[in-house]
Amino acid sequence: MPRRTQRPEAKRTEVLECNQRHCSYCGELMWHAYDNHHTVTGLEEVVHLQLQVRWCVNPECEHYQVPYRPEEEGRWALPHHEFGLDVIAQIGAWRYQEHRTVSEMHERLQRQGVVISPRSVINQLERYDELVTLSLRQSAQLQQRLTEQKHVILAIDGLQPDVGHEVLWVIRDCLSGEILLARALLSAAQDDLAALLQEVVTVLPVPVVGVVSDGQQSIRKAVAKALPGVAHGLCHFHYLREAVRPLYEADRHAKKELKKRVRGIRTLERQVEEREDLASVATQGYCQAVRSALTDDGRAPLDAAGLRLRERLTQIGASLERAEKKRGSQ
Repeated sequence: MPRRTQRPEAKRTEVLECNQRHCSYCGELMWHAYDNHHTVTGLEEVVHLQLQVRWCVNPECEHYQVPYRPEEEGRWALPHHEFGLDVIAQIGAWRYQEHRTVSEMHERLQRQGVVISPRSVINQLERYDELVTLSLRQSAQLQQRLTEQKHVILAIDGLQPDVGHEVLWVIRDCLSGEILLARALLSAAQDDLAALLQEVVTVLPVPVVGVVSDGQQSIRKAVAKALPGVAHGLCHFHYLREAVRPLYEADRHAKKELKKRVRGIRTLERQVEEREDLASVATQGYCQAVRSALTDDGRAPLDAAGLRLRERLTQIGASLERAEKKRGSQ
């Protein structure tokens, strides 16, 4: 889609020169042939870059009149891109560290004064994914670490920050803990996931001996397609969650029934909210304790919310009984 608004004007100009003045092939001096211009939109300002391009003037050289651009250009932005690397890095951090949606990131950038469209935010996020993948592929330290351990066990999982948005798929090595690939996909189809797994396998220096996942059907089929014969197991958390699912359903039903017994809590609060005597203050405190118990959810599979609610309501009931006995003895 063509730009509908005028591009913001640059606040300053930076002149970039080539650090290398001699041709790396023939050793002859490279002449200043012409200037290129590149406007980059960053987080803080818009900068106009004046690039002094050089080339070799030796007709016998295999790189005769091949443009050589200033080395510093890559610090500002990717080739043929108008947004700086700081914008790409910021969008990637918001997306994968804070799980922000595209609309939220677009709104934040606009509040910072960055003129950008929602579509451009998506484009920069795609560039971030590509840069992360490229950096992981070229990491000599990672390759050496994997080589020393002689094999890897892959873990694959998808994270969807918001319903309707793309899913961030992360593949990591369980043994070293290193992330091997992170990619946002709109689809979780078998072929798409198989392509991600195959992309990781092609750059690994050691074989894959196992895969761990949550057992999603599309993941199972993708692993069978991309890694035939490799063992595929459920992670411990998902295995336990599936094992206790009947107990979880029973616990959830119990919690629902317990909530029905304390639905009149709001009526009691209204009766005493304008009063300041000791009995009214104590009643308000008990009402707050009941509300806190209702909102204190447990986390399956090892922490049952229904049992926790029953325990807390039992404690509140026992406290009320003690208060009533104490009151009657006075």
